[in-house]
Amino acid sequence: MRGRTSDALGLVYLMIKNDCTPSLITFSTVIHAFCNEGKVVGARKLFDRIQEVGFSPNVTMYNALMNGYVKARDVGQATILYEEMKNKGIAPDGTTFNILVAAHYKYGRKEDIDRLLKDLSNSGLVPDCSIYDISVAGLCWAGQLDVAMELLEDMLEKGIPLSIIAFNSVIAAYSRAGLEENALKAYRVMVMFGLVPSSSTCSSLLLGLLKKGKLEEARELMYKMIDKGFRINKVAFTVLLDGYFKVGDTAGAHGLWYEMEVWGIYPDVVAFSAFIDGLAKAGHVEEAYDVFLEMSRRGFVPNNFAYNSLIHGFCNCGKLHEALKLEKEMRQKGLLPDIFTTNIIINGFCKEGRMKSAIDVFTEMYRIGLTPDIITYNTLIGGYCKAFDMVGADEFVEKMYVTGCSPDITTYNIRIHGFCSSRKMSRAVMMLNELVSVGVVPDTVTYNTMMNVVCADALDRAMILTAKLLKMAFTPNVVTTNLLLSHFYKQGMPNKTLIWGQKLSEISFAFDEISYKIMNRAYLKIQNNAKLLRATSEKSLFLDYLMYMTYDYFRRSIPHKNTSQDPLKLTENGLSRS
Repeated sequence: MRGRTSDALGLVYLMIKNDCTPSLITFSTVIHAFCNEGKVVGARKLFDRIQEVGFSPNVTMYNALMNGYVKARDVGQATILYEEMKNKGIAPDGTTFNILVAAHYKYGRKEDIDRLLKDLSNSGLVPDCSIYDISVAGLCWAGQLDVAMELLEDMLEKGIPLSIIAFNSVIAAYSRAGLEENALKAYRVMVMFGLVPSSSTCSSLLLGLLKKGKLEEARELMYKMIDKGFRINKVAFTVLLDGYFKVGDTAGAHGLWYEMEVWGIYPDVVAFSAFIDGLAKAGHVEEAYDVFLEMSRRGFVPNNFAYNSLIHGFCNCGKLHEALKLEKEMRQKGLLPDIFTTNIIINGFCKEGRMKSAIDVFTEMYRIGLTPDIITYNTLIGGYCKAFDMVGADEFVEKMYVTGCSPDITTYNIRIHGFCSSRKMSRAVMMLNELVSVGVVPDTVTYNTMMNVVCADALDRAMILTAKLLKMAFTPNVVTTNLLLSHFYKQGMPNKTLIWGQKLSEISFAFDEISYKIMNRAYLKIQNNAKLLRATSEKSLFLDYLMYMTYDYFRRSIPHKNTSQDPLKLTENGLSRS
């Protein structure tokens, strides 16, 4: 429904008014959408209208509405619906009990849970042991993970048989919460009691480890499970593959990909698409294309995600022509380009400065029924700014407003940077003021863009801008630090670059590669006996003030040890890293 449930409801009522009775599926879809958006009152009104047009609500509709009431924390109404179902002879299903058990664990009373479990036992839906599985799952959905684990262990000690479902519920819940150690503990208990893990168990454990960046531990666990003969599906491999790409370990991803078939697990469309996407994002777009062709040779039909990954990869490496060929191929194979495809192509044209072509794609979007989103507008505004066409950028912002799309922080950052690059500092400051006045919260990109202006601008206005940034609760990061270190170097004060570098090292500041490169250049400039700025100018004092403000922020916010290094040692470390 994409958030347009009111429009959908209007269409339903229009159908009823014109004697065109909507189907049960139509009613069910709209009720479900209303509940998902938290509009349970509207869902109830439509639910009540169903009987007026000669239909009886089914179990799916009852479940959707019950779930809506539970999300609204109105367990009482959910319980009334449950009783109404039973009175009308509509048999509850497993989903009904799952919703209500979880609701009563989270918001209700113990006696209500006991009554529900008794009803479930009498319903004949599940054997007695599954009641305990549902109890554990209900606790997990209610967020009471430790209580669920205690219940598991208590039942096992009493000799009550449990299925793998209960353990998978606990393992998945712990993994989603980032508590991978607890998930592993549940897994060990499960194996100890003779239960064989399923492929779902493995996938959940891997997700928990990957959330904490423990790739090698995840891989080792997967191999141990394979060695023990436990079932591992391609989903687990795909999850791990994606984890390697996310940390930039392309070699690890390659190794895993070729190991899949060694273990007798053959990739599907999802696995192929993940591999293509990872390779393309890592800059290996030609190899990604070879995998794409292999995917087709094996009889798999590439989806929009695979095409978009390749198109994006070709655009990023400047091969727009190849990207456009793929987009054309998509159409020929019956896959309509989506909003992601068109945004990628528009960005490709903007990067090459081909704004007319970008606008042509933008116009084409409307013809094929696509609605431009904030990314579309920001991309085009950014394209105009890169071309120093601030008039064109302003005109597109107006178009944006006309279509009802409001600028976000990215829009403002793009425009501020564009005005700064065009040396229209007054307009950049106006943008900053407008941003604050409309209630958009500045981010580190805003601060750093303006900080660059502060460092390069005339002293009087720089001081005014600094006061504005401080009033906006300026929060520096490593980019801010690099920017200031660089300005010391550029303005003839490489010694200050190294002095501040040393002070930051004393508080265990996390330098990046750019930090070390700046300090290396400053060190080499001093070594080459370049003429240094020795006089204490007003600008020098002002830059020192900005640097101290940044340093003091990190000094107060970073837990640090005494790791002081002298400037020479610091730059030697930097040189070795570069």
